[in-house]
Amino acid sequence: MKFPTRSLTALCAAALAVPVVAACGGSGGSGSAPTGSAPPAPQLSVTSFTNDFSAMAQLKSLAGQGKGLIGVLLPDTTTSARYVTFDAPYLKRAFEAAGLSADQFKIDNAQGSAATMQTQAEADITAGASVLLVDALDSGSGAAIEANAAAHGVKVIDYDRLVQGGSADRIYVSFDNVKVGQLIGQGAVQCVTDWNITKPNVLVMDGDPTDNNAKLFAQGYNGVLKQYFDNGTYTKAGEPAGTWTPSVAQTTFAQQYTAHPDINTVVTPNDDNANAVISYLQSRQVPPKTIPTTGQDASLSGLQNVLKGYQCGTVYKPIYLEAQAAAAVALYLRAGQQVPAGLVNGKTHDDTAGSDVPSSLLTPTWVTPKNMADTVVKDAAVKVSDLCITALADACTQAGIK
Repeated sequence: MKFPTRSLTALCAAALAVPVVAACGGSGGSGSAPTGSAPPAPQLSVTSFTNDFSAMAQLKSLAGQGKGLIGVLLPDTTTSARYVTFDAPYLKRAFEAAGLSADQFKIDNAQGSAATMQTQAEADITAGASVLLVDALDSGSGAAIEANAAAHGVKVIDYDRLVQGGSADRIYVSFDNVKVGQLIGQGAVQCVTDWNITKPNVLVMDGDPTDNNAKLFAQGYNGVLKQYFDNGTYTKAGEPAGTWTPSVAQTTFAQQYTAHPDINTVVTPNDDNANAVISYLQSRQVPPKTIPTTGQDASLSGLQNVLKGYQCGTVYKPIYLEAQAAAAVALYLRAGQQVPAGLVNGKTHDDTAGSDVPSSLLTPTWVTPKNMADTVVKDAAVKVSDLCITALADACTQAGIK
């Protein structure tokens, strides 16, 4: 995968705004270490990481220099299964590959409760945390957690979701979420053509409006769809209030479909919400390749719905890349080292603060039956035995999945 690069001017601007970013004036390294100090840290970039986690071993000396606990705060187990299935184990593997012992990092899940996450954050700070990775449930509670962390001298990383109004010197680690939305929009457009949808009447379903990622996804897919709505090629049936709760998404869709029975395309923002819509359509005996839906996360249900012909595709975000990037940034901060410019390859606007947050942005991929074998299956993001159930055996064969 290739990742976008930034001009030296842009990198320097980010460095001036946030001291942890690599100093400019050279090739983007962390600068020369003073005489008698620790040697310069390895200069990793967003392209350094692979699915064998080998790049993390380069940070063992950095792990040895650092002090304090790294606390990881994950949000829940309902908006996406990824936090339990992928994020937690990948973060654990990344820290261990870099040489951290079990008592030097802690991974918690708030189970959907902002109060629980606040308590977990306070416990980490009391236990001597020097860095917090925060995947907040919402920006309000996340900003409160980060303000408390900053007051105690604890560095903060926004993990996966940007916290609006968060800590002033934080770094954001995620995928390029506008690009995620663009892939969803482009996938819907392609599916309308491939499935021969005449006079597309499109229902646009968003994620939770309190989640900054949902806003970025919508920016992406609405940007793609705008020209089709503007020129009359597509009709927009509506864009109801968003949610990440599948049961709510299903109720919302049922209401919209009842009110607008001519809906024949649904832009759904993730696999779980798509699955909720698909379940409703199946209950109404709607056959495959009749009403396209979209998704992201490359979840098992999403991939199976793609193979079944109910979902156009899903955005694959190799979380092992995101986990390693976040763990690497955390290790630089824990050791008091400047984060290499190559590891901070973009910026994301914080509307509340009115400023840009230096960001480590990874590249997503749109997955269909055509490339499923070479992406999620190759990366072992899903087990073939789980994916290719008896009902999908023929579809897997056609997709070259073995």
